[in-house]
Amino acid sequence: MLIDAHCHLDFPEFDEDREAVFERARAAGVGHFMVPGTTRERWSGVLTLGERDDVSISLGLHPYFMQDHQEGDTEALARVLDEHPEVRALGECGIDARFEESLDAQWELFNAQLRLAKSRQLPVVIHCVHANDKVSKRLRQLDMPAGGLIHAFAGSPDQAWKFLDLGFVVGLGGAVTYERAQRLWRAVRSLPRDGFVLETDSPDMPPCGHQGQRNEPARIGRICEMVATLRGETPEAIAAQSTATASRLFGLDLG
Repeated sequence: MLIDAHCHLDFPEFDEDREAVFERARAAGVGHFMVPGTTRERWSGVLTLGERDDVSISLGLHPYFMQDHQEGDTEALARVLDEHPEVRALGECGIDARFEESLDAQWELFNAQLRLAKSRQLPVVIHCVHANDKVSKRLRQLDMPAGGLIHAFAGSPDQAWKFLDLGFVVGLGGAVTYERAQRLWRAVRSLPRDGFVLETDSPDMPPCGHQGQRNEPARIGRICEMVATLRGETPEAIAAQSTATASRLFGLDLG
Protein backbone atom coordinates (compact mmCIF):
# COMPACT_ATOMS: atom_id res chain seq x y z
CA MET A 1 0.00 0.00 0.00
CA LEU A 2 1.14 3.50 -0.82
CA ILE A 3 0.64 6.62 1.27
CA ASP A 4 0.36 9.94 -0.54
CA ALA A 5 2.32 11.89 2.06
CA HIS A 6 1.13 15.32 0.89
CA CYS A 7 -2.04 16.07 -1.07
CA HIS A 8 -4.44 19.00 -0.80
CA LEU A 9 -7.68 17.07 -1.23
CA ASP A 10 -9.59 19.81 0.60
CA PHE A 11 -8.95 22.28 -2.23
CA PRO A 12 -11.90 23.41 -4.35
CA GLU A 13 -10.41 21.75 -7.43
CA PHE A 14 -11.77 18.49 -6.00
CA ASP A 15 -15.22 19.68 -4.93
CA GLU A 16 -17.04 18.22 -7.92
CA ASP A 17 -15.51 14.72 -7.93
CA ARG A 18 -13.64 14.20 -4.65
CA GLU A 19 -14.98 10.69 -4.03
CA ALA A 20 -14.04 9.64 -7.56
CA VAL A 21 -10.52 10.92 -6.90
CA PHE A 22 -10.33 8.69 -3.82
CA GLU A 23 -11.62 5.74 -5.82
CA ARG A 24 -9.06 6.19 -8.60
CA ALA A 25 -6.32 6.45 -6.00
CA ARG A 26 -7.42 3.24 -4.30
CA ALA A 27 -7.47 1.49 -7.66
CA ALA A 28 -3.88 2.65 -8.17
CA GLY A 29 -2.79 1.21 -4.82
CA VAL A 30 -2.93 4.36 -2.70
CA GLY A 31 -4.53 3.47 0.61
CA HIS A 32 -3.89 6.50 2.81
CA PHE A 33 -3.61 10.27 2.35
CA MET A 34 -1.90 13.00 4.36
CA VAL A 35 -3.84 16.25 3.87
CA PRO A 36 -2.21 19.49 5.13
CA GLY A 37 -4.06 22.65 6.10
CA THR A 38 -2.85 25.90 4.56
CA THR A 39 -5.01 28.73 5.96
CA ARG A 40 -7.20 29.20 9.01
CA GLU A 41 -10.26 29.38 6.74
CA ARG A 42 -9.52 25.93 5.31
CA TRP A 43 -8.81 24.10 8.58
CA SER A 44 -12.45 23.09 9.11
CA GLY A 45 -12.53 21.35 5.74
CA VAL A 46 -9.29 19.55 6.49
CA LEU A 47 -10.62 18.45 9.88
CA THR A 48 -13.74 17.09 8.18
CA LEU A 49 -11.64 15.09 5.73
CA GLY A 50 -9.64 13.80 8.69
CA GLU A 51 -12.74 12.01 9.93
CA ARG A 52 -12.23 9.49 7.14
CA ASP A 53 -10.36 6.31 8.04
CA ASP A 54 -8.06 6.72 5.04
CA VAL A 55 -7.07 10.36 5.73
CA SER A 56 -4.68 11.84 8.28
CA ILE A 57 -4.14 15.57 8.61
CA SER A 58 -1.85 18.40 9.58
CA LEU A 59 -2.72 22.05 10.11
CA GLY A 60 -0.67 25.16 9.46
CA LEU A 61 -0.31 28.57 7.84
CA HIS A 62 1.24 28.40 4.38
CA PRO A 63 3.66 31.12 3.17
CA TYR A 64 2.06 31.21 -0.29
CA PHE A 65 -1.14 32.58 1.23
CA MET A 66 0.30 35.40 3.32
CA GLN A 67 -2.47 37.75 2.17
CA ASP A 68 -5.03 35.41 3.76
CA HIS A 69 -3.40 35.22 7.20
CA GLN A 70 -4.43 37.58 9.98
CA GLU A 71 -3.24 38.59 13.42
CA GLY A 72 -4.21 35.91 15.91
CA ASP A 73 -3.97 32.99 13.47
CA THR A 74 -1.02 31.45 15.29
CA GLU A 75 -2.90 31.57 18.59
CA ALA A 76 -5.93 30.06 16.86
CA LEU A 77 -3.70 27.27 15.53
CA ALA A 78 -2.50 26.53 19.04
CA ARG A 79 -6.07 26.23 20.26
CA VAL A 80 -7.13 23.95 17.40
CA LEU A 81 -4.14 21.68 18.00
CA ASP A 82 -5.09 21.39 21.66
CA GLU A 83 -8.70 20.61 20.74
CA HIS A 84 -7.86 18.04 18.04
CA PRO A 85 -5.24 15.52 19.15
CA GLU A 86 -5.86 13.61 15.91
CA VAL A 87 -3.78 16.22 14.05
CA ARG A 88 -0.54 14.43 13.14
CA ALA A 89 1.73 17.36 12.33
CA LEU A 90 1.97 21.12 12.08
CA GLY A 91 1.97 22.44 8.55
CA GLU A 92 2.02 23.28 5.81
CA CYS A 93 4.27 26.13 6.85
CA GLY A 94 7.61 27.45 5.67
CA ILE A 95 9.39 29.92 3.43
CA ASP A 96 8.82 30.79 -0.23
CA ALA A 97 11.64 33.11 -1.27
CA ARG A 98 10.01 33.83 -4.63
CA PHE A 99 7.94 36.43 -2.76
CA GLU A 100 10.60 38.83 -1.52
CA GLU A 101 8.11 41.50 -0.43
CA SER A 102 6.68 39.23 2.26
CA LEU A 103 9.86 37.44 3.38
CA ASP A 104 10.14 39.18 6.75
CA ALA A 105 6.52 38.35 7.55
CA GLN A 106 7.03 34.79 6.31
CA TRP A 107 9.95 34.25 8.68
CA GLU A 108 8.01 35.68 11.61
CA LEU A 109 5.09 33.36 10.92
CA PHE A 110 7.35 30.35 10.26
CA ASN A 111 9.31 30.88 13.48
CA ALA A 112 6.09 31.10 15.49
CA GLN A 113 4.86 27.83 14.02
CA LEU A 114 8.18 26.08 14.60
CA ARG A 115 8.08 27.08 18.26
CA LEU A 116 4.49 25.84 18.48
CA ALA A 117 5.42 22.49 16.95
CA LYS A 118 8.40 22.13 19.24
CA SER A 119 6.33 22.83 22.33
CA ARG A 120 3.91 20.06 21.34
CA GLN A 121 6.56 17.70 19.95
CA LEU A 122 4.83 17.58 16.58
CA PRO A 123 6.58 16.94 13.27
CA VAL A 124 6.57 19.90 10.88
CA VAL A 125 5.52 19.87 7.22
CA ILE A 126 7.68 22.49 5.54
CA HIS A 127 7.24 24.30 2.23
CA CYS A 128 10.73 25.47 1.25
CA VAL A 129 11.32 27.24 -2.08
CA HIS A 130 14.71 28.79 -2.85
CA ALA A 131 15.47 28.70 0.88
CA ASN A 132 16.91 25.26 1.70
CA ASP A 133 20.11 26.51 3.30
CA LYS A 134 18.44 29.20 5.41
CA VAL A 135 15.66 26.86 6.54
CA SER A 136 18.06 24.07 7.49
CA LYS A 137 20.11 26.59 9.48
CA ARG A 138 17.00 27.71 11.38
CA LEU A 139 15.95 24.12 12.07
CA ARG A 140 19.40 23.38 13.45
CA GLN A 141 19.16 26.39 15.75
CA LEU A 142 15.79 25.31 17.12
CA ASP A 143 16.50 21.55 17.37
CA MET A 144 13.05 20.24 16.45
CA PRO A 145 12.52 17.03 18.47
CA ALA A 146 9.96 15.37 16.18
CA GLY A 147 11.62 16.24 12.88
CA GLY A 148 9.31 16.57 9.91
CA LEU A 149 8.91 16.61 6.16
CA ILE A 150 10.64 18.91 3.67
CA HIS A 151 7.80 18.87 1.18
CA ALA A 152 8.48 18.92 -2.59
CA PHE A 153 12.22 18.76 -2.16
CA ALA A 154 14.15 19.85 -5.26
CA GLY A 155 17.62 20.56 -3.90
CA SER A 156 21.09 19.05 -4.01
CA PRO A 157 22.42 15.95 -2.26
CA ASP A 158 24.23 18.17 0.25
CA GLN A 159 21.05 20.09 1.04
CA ALA A 160 19.09 16.86 1.43
CA TRP A 161 21.59 15.48 3.90
CA LYS A 162 21.54 18.66 5.96
CA PHE A 163 17.83 18.03 6.52
CA LEU A 164 18.31 14.31 7.11
CA ASP A 165 20.95 14.98 9.76
CA LEU A 166 18.36 17.09 11.61
CA GLY A 167 15.84 14.23 11.72
CA PHE A 168 13.78 15.34 8.72
CA VAL A 169 12.83 13.42 5.59
CA VAL A 170 12.37 14.81 2.09
CA GLY A 171 9.22 14.58 0.00
CA LEU A 172 9.63 13.40 -3.59
CA GLY A 173 6.93 14.47 -6.02
CA GLY A 174 6.27 15.24 -9.64
CA ALA A 175 9.52 17.19 -10.07
CA VAL A 176 11.50 13.96 -10.00
CA THR A 177 9.84 12.76 -13.23
CA TYR A 178 11.36 15.53 -15.36
CA GLU A 179 14.65 14.96 -17.17
CA ARG A 180 15.78 18.50 -16.38
CA ALA A 181 15.87 17.60 -12.66
CA GLN A 182 19.43 16.26 -12.79
CA ARG A 183 20.45 17.76 -9.44
CA LEU A 184 17.39 16.28 -7.78
CA TRP A 185 18.14 12.92 -9.39
CA ARG A 186 21.57 12.95 -7.78
CA ALA A 187 19.97 13.71 -4.42
CA VAL A 188 17.47 10.86 -4.83
CA ARG A 189 20.28 8.40 -5.52
CA SER A 190 22.10 9.54 -2.37
CA LEU A 191 19.20 9.15 0.06
CA PRO A 192 19.04 6.38 2.66
CA ARG A 193 16.09 3.98 2.59
CA ASP A 194 14.33 5.84 5.39
CA GLY A 195 15.12 9.35 4.10
CA PHE A 196 12.19 10.02 1.77
CA VAL A 197 8.45 9.78 1.26
CA LEU A 198 6.42 9.90 -1.95
CA GLU A 199 3.83 12.62 -2.46
CA THR A 200 1.80 14.26 -5.22
CA ASP A 201 0.98 17.75 -3.86
CA SER A 202 -2.35 17.35 -5.67
CA PRO A 203 -3.81 19.34 -7.35
CA ASP A 204 -0.36 20.82 -8.10
CA MET A 205 2.99 19.42 -9.29
CA PRO A 206 1.74 17.03 -12.01
CA PRO A 207 4.33 14.52 -13.25
CA CYS A 208 5.89 14.70 -16.69
CA GLY A 209 3.31 14.06 -19.37
CA HIS A 210 0.51 15.69 -17.40
CA GLN A 211 1.65 19.31 -17.49
CA GLY A 212 -1.21 21.76 -17.16
CA GLN A 213 -3.58 19.14 -15.76
CA ARG A 214 -5.01 18.81 -12.28
CA ASN A 215 -2.83 16.40 -10.38
CA GLU A 216 -4.31 13.68 -8.17
CA PRO A 217 -3.01 10.91 -5.88
CA ALA A 218 -3.57 8.14 -8.44
CA ARG A 219 -0.50 9.46 -10.26
CA ILE A 220 1.87 8.70 -7.40
CA GLY A 221 2.76 5.45 -9.17
CA ARG A 222 4.64 7.41 -11.83
CA ILE A 223 6.72 9.06 -9.10
CA CYS A 224 7.35 5.70 -7.45
CA GLU A 225 8.54 4.18 -10.73
CA MET A 226 10.94 7.05 -11.40
CA VAL A 227 12.44 6.90 -7.92
CA ALA A 228 12.85 3.14 -8.32
CA THR A 229 14.63 3.60 -11.64
CA LEU A 230 16.98 6.21 -10.20
CA ARG A 231 17.84 4.05 -7.21
CA GLY A 232 18.06 0.72 -9.04
CA GLU A 233 15.29 -0.81 -6.94
CA THR A 234 11.83 -2.18 -7.63
CA PRO A 235 8.74 0.02 -7.39
CA GLU A 236 7.42 -2.37 -4.75
CA ALA A 237 10.49 -1.80 -2.59
CA ILE A 238 10.27 1.97 -2.98
CA ALA A 239 6.56 1.94 -2.10
CA ALA A 240 7.23 -0.13 1.01
CA GLN A 241 10.07 2.13 2.11
CA SER A 242 8.02 5.30 1.61
CA THR A 243 4.99 3.90 3.42
CA ALA A 244 7.10 2.78 6.38
CA THR A 245 8.80 6.17 6.64
CA ALA A 246 5.54 8.14 6.38
CA SER A 247 3.95 5.89 9.00
CA ARG A 248 6.86 6.44 11.36
CA LEU A 249 7.04 10.18 10.79
CA PHE A 250 3.34 10.85 11.31
CA GLY A 251 2.66 8.12 13.86
CA LEU A 252 0.24 6.23 11.63
CA ASP A 253 -0.99 2.78 12.63
CA LEU A 254 -2.36 1.38 9.38
CA GLY A 255 -2.20 -2.29 10.30
